[in-house]
Amino acid sequence: MRLDGRVALVTGGGTGIGAAIARRFAAEGASVAVMGRRAGPVEAVASELGGLAVAGDAAVAGDASRAVEATVERFGGLDVLVANAGGEGGGGALEVDDEAWRAGLDANLTSAFACARAALPHLLERGGTIVVVSSVVGLAAGPGMAGYTAAKHALVGLTRSLAVDYGPGVRVNALCPGWVRTPMSEGELDDLAARRGVTRDEAFALVSAHLPLRRVAEPEEIAAAALFLACGESSFVTGSVLVADGGGAAVDVGTLAFG
Repeated sequence: MRLDGRVALVTGGGTGIGAAIARRFAAEGASVAVMGRRAGPVEAVASELGGLAVAGDAAVAGDASRAVEATVERFGGLDVLVANAGGEGGGGALEVDDEAWRAGLDANLTSAFACARAALPHLLERGGTIVVVSSVVGLAAGPGMAGYTAAKHALVGLTRSLAVDYGPGVRVNALCPGWVRTPMSEGELDDLAARRGVTRDEAFALVSAHLPLRRVAEPEEIAAAALFLACGESSFVTGSVLVADGGGAAVDVGTLAFG
């Protein structure tokens, strides 16, 4: 097993990609702590895995430190941090007030920074790894997502900064998923479906129509990519960005009319 004897902390681990990562890491032998703002989902996932649940906001320094220390106390150390917490940040610049702007940055960027800062001393002791979950929106912009786009771009910069400052002791890489079938994306696609007068499945087909794979990802597929970055198989990979988007980044949108 690729994470046998390792200890991992997964933020935003109660649902979606985070829950899938927690399950995959546990299946690969890791002891897993799951952090999230809602106690119910993280407790359910942790109970399923025989892990640790920590309810708290990853963007709050005290909560981040508490999650790290609880993980170390329970399992004896920390080898892997998956900074997956995110959300919010919707709206174009003229639609976003100061409070919403800060909320988007906190949910996506500050959460990763606060948890990395708290985890680094322990990761350095054990030659650990950090997987920062950004997004394809960290590489290109979507409409009406000013805060989310800015924060996800910044996560790529944070990843590179951490890799430069703390290598060779800690490897740090970013994972940029495209559309993934999760509760959050289902909510977004339900809005699109209502606007277009189609079903949810038809909305998923719309957003994946120009992807080479012609489908969205399942959370387990993103978890597999996170596993690669977290385990020894990626031992010479740091400061990198792994894009898991069904080939979307390879498409020249300006030529789609010729297809």
